[in-house]
Amino acid sequence: MIPEKTIEELITRHSSLEKDLASGNVDKKLFAEKSKEYSDLNEIVYSAKKYASYKNDKIELEKILNDKNSDEELMKMAHTELSDLNSQFEKNEKKLKLFLLPKDEADKKNAIIEIRAGTGGLEASLFAGDLFKMYEKVCNKKKWSLELISISRSDAGGLKEVIASIKGNNIYSTLKYESGVHRVQRVPDTETQGRVHTSAATVAVLPEAEEVDLKINETDLRIDVFRAGGPGGQSVNTTDSAVRITHIPSGLSVSQQDEKSQHKNKAKGMKILRARLYELERSRIDQERSADRKSKIGTGDRSERIRTYNFPQGRVTDHRINLTLHKLDEFLEGEAFDEMIESLTLQAQEESLSNLK
Repeated sequence: MIPEKTIEELITRHSSLEKDLASGNVDKKLFAEKSKEYSDLNEIVYSAKKYASYKNDKIELEKILNDKNSDEELMKMAHTELSDLNSQFEKNEKKLKLFLLPKDEADKKNAIIEIRAGTGGLEASLFAGDLFKMYEKVCNKKKWSLELISISRSDAGGLKEVIASIKGNNIYSTLKYESGVHRVQRVPDTETQGRVHTSAATVAVLPEAEEVDLKINETDLRIDVFRAGGPGGQSVNTTDSAVRITHIPSGLSVSQQDEKSQHKNKAKGMKILRARLYELERSRIDQERSADRKSKIGTGDRSERIRTYNFPQGRVTDHRINLTLHKLDEFLEGEAFDEMIESLTLQAQEESLSNLK
């Protein structure tokens, strides 16, 4: 049961915000913030009111059922209403619990996605390329913007590594469960015996951090410049445009050389570094908060095998929730992507609810 005080506070807060916004006396700086809070509460306040009235409604119906003088028709109606009331109570309780779950502030952020070819040689690079194309199609369907940060192609026409920034609404909340090892099983074009090969690619999805999210001291950075195309040492040669940024306290290092401008390479490198440091700090806090809780999904562990794409069987299987979709082609086209994400999100919510104390 959710404490009555918590429910009352939700209803009272909604009423208070409604009066404030209707009065027209809200400070301009606070108006957007209060409007957003009011909008969020609007979605839940009806459930909160029904939840609050449940006890009294139940008592009234039970009075009818326990009254020996009640006629048969009235008792049938009361029995049906009580059954519906109990069912609705459970739905409202779950809805309220989900609303009251601690919010992940990163969910609304844009994201940086990193895809790297893993085991499997050239076939792994081709698969990394297929994954990137899939995410591009998802972005197009959702009208998200995707901006390449860096890309390294393989001899076979695939990708050794690609890093991109994705912008839009609630990007990270949608893509965060994609982090991990994606495995492919298929017959490569170069395979003459028709044997199925297994290869893999790793995906990392990081919330894009703003400067206000993470303060990076310039004194903690070592910036090396070198000629694009090959690593080098420190240089004062202004024609050297490639940049390597090392965050000394953490040891994290980012190299960027896709742009001809040293300034642009540094800006892109800082964007990646900030996102990685932000995620590192988030992971540390999460581990401290939930050291005693086991979660099947949402760990973001890049070494965890999360999904298999089996071409001979035309299926894609997510191992964290044991969900198999026999629509591999549609999935790679971005058509069935939401079906998988919705199932993952639902499972994550269920786990969070079970962890509530």
